[in-house]
Amino acid sequence: KIMLNNSQTALTSTIAAIATPMGRGGVGVIRLSGPNSYQIALALTGRQAFKPRFAHFCRFYDSDNTVIDEGLVLYFPAPHSFTGEDVIEMQGHGGMILQQQLLTRVFELGANQAVAGEFSARAFDNDKLDLVQAEAIADAIDATSVAAAKSAMRSLTGEFSQKINTLLEQLIQLRLYVEAAIDFPDEEGVDFLADEHIAKQLRQVCEQLNNVLATAKQGQLLRDGVSVVIAGRPNAGKSSLLNRLAGQERAIVTDIAGTTRDILQETIVLNGLTLNLTDTAGLRHTDDIVEQAGIERARQAITQADLLLMVYDAHREHEPLRLASELFGSLPNANSILMIANKIDLSDNHQNLPKQFSSQEQIYHPVYVSCKYGTGLEELVNQICDKVGFHPPENSLIARTRHLDALRRTQMALQEADEQLHLFHAGELVAESLRQAQLSLNEITGEFTADDLLGKIFGSFCIGK
Repeated sequence: KIMLNNSQTALTSTIAAIATPMGRGGVGVIRLSGPNSYQIALALTGRQAFKPRFAHFCRFYDSDNTVIDEGLVLYFPAPHSFTGEDVIEMQGHGGMILQQQLLTRVFELGANQAVAGEFSARAFDNDKLDLVQAEAIADAIDATSVAAAKSAMRSLTGEFSQKINTLLEQLIQLRLYVEAAIDFPDEEGVDFLADEHIAKQLRQVCEQLNNVLATAKQGQLLRDGVSVVIAGRPNAGKSSLLNRLAGQERAIVTDIAGTTRDILQETIVLNGLTLNLTDTAGLRHTDDIVEQAGIERARQAITQADLLLMVYDAHREHEPLRLASELFGSLPNANSILMIANKIDLSDNHQNLPKQFSSQEQIYHPVYVSCKYGTGLEELVNQICDKVGFHPPENSLIARTRHLDALRRTQMALQEADEQLHLFHAGELVAESLRQAQLSLNEITGEFTADDLLGKIFGSFCIGK
């Protein structure tokens, strides 16, 4: 059994759900999974049998033999189906009323309403896919860019899982060698713990883990994107920058200070990176109550941002570090802020403007742009990607925050194993650290995962998947 949405669903039951978005459309799909799926389909259509993996044209009948709808029925017998159970898919017309009538009849014949993610959860329980692949289904559906969709499909086909399983195999072999060294100390005068073989294997596992972690970081950025806040004084060009990046007039732009009085949010994709972009009210002292409320919301958004874009008027402001300290109360860390010098079209010698500013051993590299003419925007996009470390390879794989957490815990465990090996020569503690590393890796594919985490993961899926 598996916990989903705080309700325990026996895997012996038959579940059903509409698998296409509700509304008017050409085709609507209803999916059934479980031991009674086949019999329910026979009763619904009046047929005597269905050929596996063959499209049958049928009419769907109500309890009084009136026709509810007509369409195709496909039968996938266990274990050769998505869930590993008997699966029926019915393709009727896409009208909302027709689908609801058909689903109601399916329930009358003995099926239960599937909860969110229950089909994928059954596939996971029946070893048709691991947890990484199951998550990749939802990630492919929710992808906000082509790169994210392609990466999700690579994870769905098992590439990410293969990397994790390769690491696990290497880790298991290392554990076996260490355990043998503990069980047979000084065999024939040989100190196995001092053997370079263990240290070499441990280095190889650490190097491989670092590669996987780097790939996962890129995948997590592809999936979740980054939260970016545009801030600065009034009339610096914040809303103009938002419009330029979004490629459309999303924010009102005027010469009147304080035009933007509330936060404006937009999701855009630049070079494959999803930016959850927030334009804010200009930061200044004002007696206007409405503008004050907008400025307070702006300051709250700034504290929650992954990256802060500070826009300033390069024609008038020549001390951006002082300006940043005034606007934000202190000078933000150079890694979390990108200074954007706007309105360079008003300067005759913008080529001679400073390339960097420094303060307390931190270096800030401003980007010079003209939002009016679009000058410097390509460099700005490159700088944003550099700031957040987004440079995914062609074969990038989608990843989640929980994957990164598990990989980092694995990394810490391996570092502890290395310390116990070289500093303390403690075989039992080396073995225990390796065991913890293996447990952390197993959480990723779901071999050892708490039921409450499974419920949270699958509960985030759409119903019918």
